[in-house]
Amino acid sequence: MRSTLVDFHCHLDLYPDHAAAVERCERDGVFTLTVTTTPKAWPRNYELASATRHVRVALGLHPQLVTDRAHEIGLWEELLPRTRYVGEVGLDASPRFYKSLGAQKEVFARVLSLCSAAGNKIVSTHSVRATKAVLDMIEQLMPPSRGRVVLHWFTGTAAEARRAVDLGCYFSVNAEMLINEKRAAITKTLPLHRVLTETDGPFTQASGHPATPSDVGIAVEGLARLHGTSFSDMSATILSNLKGLLAERS
Repeated sequence: MRSTLVDFHCHLDLYPDHAAAVERCERDGVFTLTVTTTPKAWPRNYELASATRHVRVALGLHPQLVTDRAHEIGLWEELLPRTRYVGEVGLDASPRFYKSLGAQKEVFARVLSLCSAAGNKIVSTHSVRATKAVLDMIEQLMPPSRGRVVLHWFTGTAAEARRAVDLGCYFSVNAEMLINEKRAAITKTLPLHRVLTETDGPFTQASGHPATPSDVGIAVEGLARLHGTSFSDMSATILSNLKGLLAERS
């Protein structure tokens, strides 16, 4: 793996030119996990990424879309054997989506149960205003011996972060998390060997434009400052963490 940067949560199919976004990751050597929001989006994403060295595609069913897309869980289940990577999945209890939280939990429980049964899956997980519920479900349904959860854009408390670590979780950290003083303080407490980087592009900004995987260096810079180390050392640590995660077998 030649890449020196890691974007472990990005939505390449939501950029204006999906194919060009994939090509740019490959050209720039950024290991990118492109998540999908519905299983119907996965085949095209996989087609574009299948010939690349650096882009991998996760199979998702976004909690914010459960109201309209819960019926796609059957298709999600059909496609699961074709990928090791799952996401974006999880729970969102923010005001706009709270009404669907019960249905979200049903979908997420099925996702975790199926991933656990399959074994060896890596699950990029959304947990907005629902960290405790997400961790409860991970503890109940997907122990570390059956796969790994990567908590995307973690916004829980310091105690919840410690619990997540005990449950074997990794964390993908973006630049927005490091700008916020409270978030940065919690991020600094995370075991560095469990930390990856992400952009969540195109939902974040970099220099006035939607962030792309090549902008993930901003998060690396922020983590390097947070831990008092160099950019090169931090990028090497993140890459080592990724290799360690991918080498795990359950």
